[in-house]
Amino acid sequence: MTTRISRNDLAARIAADIAEGSYVNLGIGAPTLVANFLPDDQEIILHTENGLLGMGEAPPADRIDPDLINAGKQPVTAQPGAAYFHHADSFAMMRGGHLDVCVLGAFQVSQTGDLANWSTGAPGAIPAVGGAMDLAIGAKQVFVMTDLLTKQGESKLVAECTYPLTGVGCVTRVYTDHAVFDVADGGFRVRELFGDNTVEGLEELTGLKLQG
Repeated sequence: MTTRISRNDLAARIAADIAEGSYVNLGIGAPTLVANFLPDDQEIILHTENGLLGMGEAPPADRIDPDLINAGKQPVTAQPGAAYFHHADSFAMMRGGHLDVCVLGAFQVSQTGDLANWSTGAPGAIPAVGGAMDLAIGAKQVFVMTDLLTKQGESKLVAECTYPLTGVGCVTRVYTDHAVFDVADGGFRVRELFGDNTVEGLEELTGLKLQG
């Protein structure tokens, strides 16, 4: 039986790969957990598309400020020196290439780095692409945080995306509950395996030829 790591463990793994001094956007949903695992002794500046630079981790329940939220409407904190600005200015930062890393969820990632993370029909799905398109194209590196398989057991790593695309050839690395993959040379390269997962086992799960 293959080993799957938890969402929190995966968030901590992603946080370890973010370099000090980076400007980072964390997408709606699971990617926001990464904020809770960034090292206190490093300066990493978090940006949120609704107009905050210098976002901190989630506050304790008794310290929630209802006016201080991220793009997913979740309560957040502000670090000393944080700045607030207009939504349009926030998108100008995203589109202008000023973010070093964004972390996004996904329905599918193709072996050429195409990203699909929104849907017009799936129950409970985000109903519009929102700012993900701007982040996927504007950030210098796009990290994807997702389960390897859907609830139906289908691979989210695919030869070609069948969902509406968010961005073309934009994904740098995919962090899943089974393994970490780099997008390289038109395919997925296994960067790190979790637990008793093997390259051969992941090839069976994904139906793809993987680079070891």
